[in-house]
Amino acid sequence: MALSPLNQRRWRNFKANRRAFWSFWLLFVLYGLSLFAEVLANDKPLLVSYQGELRAPFVQFYPETAFGGDFRTEAKYRDIEVRCLIRSGGVEMCLDDPDTAMEALEAGNLEGTTPGWMLWPPIPYSYNTINNIGRAAPSPPDANHLLGTDDTARDVAARVIYGFRLSVSFALIVTLLTSVIGVAAGAVQGYFGGWVDLIFQRVLEIWGSTPSLYIIIIVAAIWRMNFWLLVGLMVLFGWTALVGVVRAEFLRARNFEYVRAARALGVSDRVIMFRHVLPNAMVATLTMLPFIITGTIGSLAVLDFLGFGLPASAPSLGELTLQAKQNLQAPWLAFTAFSVFAIMLSLLVFIFEGVRDAFDPRKTFQ
Repeated sequence: MALSPLNQRRWRNFKANRRAFWSFWLLFVLYGLSLFAEVLANDKPLLVSYQGELRAPFVQFYPETAFGGDFRTEAKYRDIEVRCLIRSGGVEMCLDDPDTAMEALEAGNLEGTTPGWMLWPPIPYSYNTINNIGRAAPSPPDANHLLGTDDTARDVAARVIYGFRLSVSFALIVTLLTSVIGVAAGAVQGYFGGWVDLIFQRVLEIWGSTPSLYIIIIVAAIWRMNFWLLVGLMVLFGWTALVGVVRAEFLRARNFEYVRAARALGVSDRVIMFRHVLPNAMVATLTMLPFIITGTIGSLAVLDFLGFGLPASAPSLGELTLQAKQNLQAPWLAFTAFSVFAIMLSLLVFIFEGVRDAFDPRKTFQ
């Protein structure tokens, strides 16, 4: 579908900001890859060939009995017994003496029904995989763990991939919801003015003085915090950020000539507000979005750092920062956390800087 002339001009203005344009594509690639985190970092194989059948353990549950084992619980594909059963095609010797069976397999002296194989992700660990590193944790980067391990022997690279996806997804969802509510509230408040504006202002003053951190602490003490509960709490206290900006733009534009003319022609208030006035308020609105989205990521990290955010088992970058503080002898943790936050927040700020320029009617493509 072809873009309108107005959107074509906006796209040209965005492309003219090279920093924003390339930041957009870099973040798009990084976030796109993180959406497939289970394919990039997982302690389950992507594909398993067992007795001539292909199976995908990273998307489907398979008990150990499906590979000739004894237990109905999910197969632990990194255990030597399961690896031996898959490679040998289910030879019983793998259950009795897996070490000897594996040596025989390596030497080609053990024949099964149909030899199998496993295709592992590039990082064969998930964000919550406890690794047997054979030394004290946290351990420094090595060939098996490119960014080292944390204080519970979990792979840092895997946690960064999952944590990046979690942080960006959280920020985008919260920013979208807070923007919709804040823009709608500010539009109503500024367009109608009068008693509507006065009542809304008093409500905002009361709501803005509510200690949000204390509320989150109380909620975390009552219920187990999860992703969507935290999203709801952040939206509950964050929607007021855009109200003042949008209200000011609507108060300024409500008496413009084209608005009066639209009213005289019988155009509904809803159409005037969101089709005619809102586009002129988008520049000021978009100017605030970088602060909202980066502030949301920072708030999530702070809550996780303080222990009031997501559960400790979640792949949180704030929890990684806390580990860096508690393990000063492991500088790779601090360096990794700082680098991820710096790159992620910088890219987001550059992108929204370009979006702001694209929607600014005073900007023209050169």
